[in-house]
Amino acid sequence: MKITIIGGHGKVALLAATELARRGDSVTSIIRNPDHVADIAATGATALVLDVESASAAEMAEAFKGSDAIVWSAGAGGGNPDRTYAVDRDAAIRSMIAAELAGIARYVMVSFLTADTEHLVPLDDPFYPYMAAKIAADEHLRASSLDYTILGPGALTLADPTGLLNQDPDPASDTSTSRSNTALAIVAALDEPASICKTINFTDGTVPVAEVVARA
Repeated sequence: MKITIIGGHGKVALLAATELARRGDSVTSIIRNPDHVADIAATGATALVLDVESASAAEMAEAFKGSDAIVWSAGAGGGNPDRTYAVDRDAAIRSMIAAELAGIARYVMVSFLTADTEHLVPLDDPFYPYMAAKIAADEHLRASSLDYTILGPGALTLADPTGLLNQDPDPASDTSTSRSNTALAIVAALDEPASICKTINFTDGTVPVAEVVARA
């Protein structure tokens, strides 16, 4: 399988690229900073330098050509609401349009556990722009023609992978979720047709990743 990961230098993306390349998939990791090319190469993936914040849908579609699946794992990183909307909402939506233009049906979105209006914080909360941007992107993806999977991990940690998750956890409880387990969920979703057109919310837990993804 040929997979293009957007936001390739993020911690989750680097772990996912390593896992995918290790098993023999061809991975292209899109990054903004050319200084990160060597880090991408170390995962076994091929780096493609493209600033998705400013790239048009047509430019992204050109970059996606030949891919079997797109994985969105990018983000503005918070701190600047304008950039958050520009990347986490607008660029994400353009990437979905680009996938459709390029004829690539499979699309995996890395979102977060409480990305829904039910949990949306007040407008004056610093977390509001990120939540609103991600919710808008997820809603656009659900309404698209793409064979999507939306992954909603809880609070991301640097814990070692266990390969075990809990599905649909209580957001009011401990939502710790390792980035490494999130990367394994990306790989599992790409392999599992049952995950298509599903939103899978999870935390670290006790059930094998593949089982959680398959029963979504």
